[in-house]
Parts: sequence; C-alpha cells; structure tokens
Amino acid sequence: MPERRFLSPDTLPAPFGYSHIVDVRGGRFVYISGQVPLDTEGRLVGPGDFEAQTRRVFANLTAALQAAGASWSDVVKLTYFLRDVGNVVALRAIRDEYLDTEHPPASTLVEVSGLFRDDVLIEIEAVAVAD
Repeated sequence: MPERRFLSPDTLPAPFGYSHIVDVRGGRFVYISGQVPLDTEGRLVGPGDFEAQTRRVFANLTAALQAAGASWSDVVKLTYFLRDVGNVVALRAIRDEYLDTEHPPASTLVEVSGLFRDDVLIEIEAVAVAD
C-alpha cells in the first residue's frame, strides 16, 4: 500500500481545504484528464447552474477513479479550472462531500476566461496513487 503524508508546514500560509504537500512513496499513479459536466451521452448537465455542473464533474471523476481501480481516498492532487472564482464556496462545499477533509489532497485553483465550450463553467483534473 502506498504511504502518503499530507503536510502543511508552519513555514507556509495556512491552507483552506487542501494540503500544501502530499508526499507519496510506492503505489501506482493514476492521471485523470480534466472532467467537465457532460453526461454519458455528451449532453451538458446544468446549463448556467454552477452547483449542478460541479456535482456532475465530481460524479464523472468518481466514475473515472472507479474505472482505474481507485477511489477518492487515493486522490493526491486536484486542479480546478473555474470561469468565475466567486463560486469557490459552492465548489468547496461539494468537494468536501467527496474528500477526506482531515487529509485533503494538494490542489490548485485557476480562474479561466473560457473552457472548451462557452456553457461549461468548471473543469477538474485529478491525480491519484492507488495500490
């Protein structure tokens, strides 16, 4: 089983829902491409609704993790791309339904002017380390 240490040293600013460092030894790395709020038929879920889109993205990430034989407890890094960083509170609330909030992964949040479609409000990519 991979060894994971979630670190947020006092020499860095206090994090809000993420770890500054995830030190991993052993295991199998799983890289998940940015997931967007499309259903299995390729239809947009929640047009104009950030929370609905975010829930679909997390559902898609869950499906990708399961397909790779991994789970949310294996996630060590998330990268978020938001059209409006003002939605971060809603994002964090939904994220916390999936993650171990005591040992959250490292993460990066970037506000972008656009994604691959104008009606997509969020994209999230993940890195996991599984057995």
